[in-house]
Amino acid sequence: MKPLRRIALPLLAAAAVVTAPGRAADPSADEIVTRSLEAFYYAGNDMRAKVQMKLINPQGKVREREMTMLRINLGKSGDQRYYLYFHGPADVKGTSFLVWKYPAKEDDRWIFVPTLKLVKRIAADDKRSSFVGSDFTYEDVSGRDLDDETHALVRKENLGGRPTYVVEGKPKASADYSRRLSWIDSERWLPLREEYLDARNEPLRTFTADKVEQTGKYWTVTARSMKNLQSGHRTEVVYREVEYDVGLKQDIFTERYLRDAPSQWVR
Repeated sequence: MKPLRRIALPLLAAAAVVTAPGRAADPSADEIVTRSLEAFYYAGNDMRAKVQMKLINPQGKVREREMTMLRINLGKSGDQRYYLYFHGPADVKGTSFLVWKYPAKEDDRWIFVPTLKLVKRIAADDKRSSFVGSDFTYEDVSGRDLDDETHALVRKENLGGRPTYVVEGKPKASADYSRRLSWIDSERWLPLREEYLDARNEPLRTFTADKVEQTGKYWTVTARSMKNLQSGHRTEVVYREVEYDVGLKQDIFTERYLRDAPSQWVR
């Protein structure tokens, strides 16, 4: 198990706590969220996938994005690197996006805009801004940190035939939501649904894992969507050609390749 930000949780400890003969206690909320972050964002040593994104307005008009996503984990530190290259449509073709994710401080993010031939640093406080006009945020793409929220296990229930833990997360700092409910598969540890709510308990956004498939030994959410319940806009994302442990090198995840895409990996 690779460490995430300031995490040294004994994930297996819960299995040793017995509440009844032959029955183990449920893991804590933090342990559930830790395992979910590991399964969703850290599977394998690296990952490559083709990604199709559809931006759908309330009237049903669709705009599409095609991209390649690369991701590498850097040893046991919890550091990661993400690289996304946009193949189309024409107005975003050649745009690339880079994240350096750290275990103990704010992530670094950059975007290359080919029409301006400019690499732009994305401010740390923009992590909850829209990612390229979608209903996903920059944080949704590369992951949040355990310490960003306080967590509580609300209940256990089945969702779409899968056993889940329902965990409530409340942001410690100012955020665009007051709490988040996550339905986390209690066997595969992937988030199957998330609901973001405001201070009046009104729904803001809803994430759903629309398709889950096994790729090698890793369960992967290969189709997912995010809906803005206030505007009616939604984003649908499909992951194709997903591969893990393909041998990516750390030097790919640098400014040089923001400007000059690594053709071997983004073809």
